[in-house]
Amino acid sequence: QVQLVESGGGLVQPGGSLKLSCVASGSIISIITMGWYRTYPGKQRELVASITSDGTTNYADSVKGRCTISRDNAKNTVYVQMNSLKTEDTAVYSCNAYVWDTNRRFRHYWGQGTQVTVSS
Repeated sequence: QVQLVESGGGLVQPGGSLKLSCVASGSIISIITMGWYRTYPGKQRELVASITSDGTTNYADSVKGRCTISRDNAKNTVYVQMNSLKTEDTAVYSCNAYVWDTNRRFRHYWGQGTQVTVSS
């Protein structure tokens, strides 16, 4: 089994910054892709950013230029630095990972989510 634990959410003023972290632990051989998604109340989850094990990144158009995703493969950790935050960035942010586990199964895992609130 693999667990993803996010941290770093909270309340920030418009124009401010936050850095979210997500640590994967458990029966991991390798993590192919890690990413961040966000969910608005009553809506489906949407991609914020993702990063592969070789560092290839992908960003939602709504966050390009304001967010930077990075990962530390040795620590099985993914980060997203969010700058110039807007009220519309308020959402629950969840981490995900595509993992080869020690039973040689390729599976998709989600963290429990962390609330980001942008408000004055």
